[in-house]
Amino acid sequence: MDDWLKRIRRFLGILADRKKQQFGRRVSLGDLLTERSDNAAAYGFGEGTTMYDNVLVLGDVKVGRHSWIGPGCILDGSGGGLEIGDWCSISAGAQIYTHHTVNRSISLGKLPVEYAPTKIGHGVYIGPNTVIQMGVTVGDRAIIGANSLVNRDIPAGAKAFGTPARIR
Repeated sequence: MDDWLKRIRRFLGILADRKKQQFGRRVSLGDLLTERSDNAAAYGFGEGTTMYDNVLVLGDVKVGRHSWIGPGCILDGSGGGLEIGDWCSISAGAQIYTHHTVNRSISLGKLPVEYAPTKIGHGVYIGPNTVIQMGVTVGDRAIIGANSLVNRDIPAGAKAFGTPARIR
């Protein structure tokens, strides 16, 4: 192995050990080399908001202050804008969309892609691997359970779980 490659691996090992000691976790290469607050700031997200390096951000996405966006999320603002409020937790693997290609696909391209803005209120918790479809509004302080499919509006303070998500 080339000497430079050994040095790079040694350096990355030092970074990995530091993250493990600081936070008790092992992270991907991108998260070794970046800080979560810097990732969010690069998109103009609100003060105190953090996001992992591997979050996919598309189009017009606005995120408020002090929100947390977990690893492997998709934030799609390409279809009219995605707004996420203050103090939200968007758990690992969550996907939030503002467009879909269903009608375009089944019409063999005769119908257009559909677009609608999506809004997540303040103080919302979105569980891991949840999918929120285009055009949905999730009200303030709502809780969306893990692995849910949200295909309709969820009122403020509601707890919704399941596929499709139902208010409990």
